[in-house]
Amino acid sequence: MSPENKDADNKIDYGLLDKVVGYRLRRAQMNFFATFSEVFSDLGISPGLFAVIALVESNPGRTQTAIAQALGNDRSAMVAAVDKLEKMKIIERRPSKSDRRSYALYMTQTGNDFFKTASKRVMDHEKEMTSCLKDEKEVAWLLETLRTLSD
Repeated sequence: MSPENKDADNKIDYGLLDKVVGYRLRRAQMNFFATFSEVFSDLGISPGLFAVIALVESNPGRTQTAIAQALGNDRSAMVAAVDKLEKMKIIERRPSKSDRRSYALYMTQTGNDFFKTASKRVMDHEKEMTSCLKDEKEVAWLLETLRTLSD
């Protein structure tokens, strides 16, 4: 048996990694993001872009900086994301009413329609990805635990 086949036939012992929350979170994120990319490939958005859209939809008129801070994004990444979403006619920049140096973000009508379609897909994707959990109570517990860890 070649070394490649031997590796394929043997289960990997993750040792300490099975006890590392951060490692398990990262693996779960990788699984979610990989299937997200498959589900959304025709719409041309990533999980990060969807997060921007979702926050702008829920917080119209907030500045790019506020949305970036809420997502933990740096300024340059946010500018690139907004540029792409603006080109897709999903969101638009308008001068901020409270700070002339900043831009506020708003959904366009196309963006609102896009968000409805994308939100349904996201929730269908979430349901499929969490189907291995016992029930909705376990999903709610997981979400609350992740909120605790991420806040």
